[in-house]
Amino acid sequence: MNLSQLSNHLEQLKGKQKEKQDSLSSFESRCAFAKKEKIRWERARELLKELGLKTQQQLQFHVSNLTTMAMEAVFPDPYQVQIEFVPRRNKTECDISFVRNGNARDPMESVGLGAADIGGFALRVAAWCIQKQKTKPVLLLDEPFKHLSFNFHNDASALLKEVSDRLNLQIIMVSHSEEMASFSDKIFEIGIKDGKSKIK
Repeated sequence: MNLSQLSNHLEQLKGKQKEKQDSLSSFESRCAFAKKEKIRWERARELLKELGLKTQQQLQFHVSNLTTMAMEAVFPDPYQVQIEFVPRRNKTECDISFVRNGNARDPMESVGLGAADIGGFALRVAAWCIQKQKTKPVLLLDEPFKHLSFNFHNDASALLKEVSDRLNLQIIMVSHSEEMASFSDKIFEIGIKDGKSKIK
């Protein structure tokens, strides 16, 4: 290799070196930007987590209170309703317990006196109240208190009426209970004639 060829080869190597340095500089710049972005995203995630926690706490308070008040309106020795948001399988789930005298029970187990019916009704109303975009103010119920002891039907009916009046919520309900019907604004009695349902 003569001097001229060596000189050309050296220039080529210098060009490649500069290209590599520019590439390294660009990579380092992208790394620095990515680190800053990572810090920003981590801060944003923490803020969202904190906001989500505060929202859950407010939701817990609102739903627990509303459901407990429904229980208190019907039963002389009511359960307190406890709601807890729990992270499971990368999702947030809601655990509901009925608490009395410090003992927590699963509402789907035997809690007696139709407490699950009253709690379920109150949870439906609470869920409707906290919707961002509410549906029309109509609630359809089919025998909502079928497990409730007859002696509590009057109090449950008064609860339905108060919820309807306070929230301006129309409740359309199917029931065999005359006690429930007595609190209604309108009553339609349905009978069967020739195998078909008819309004009497």
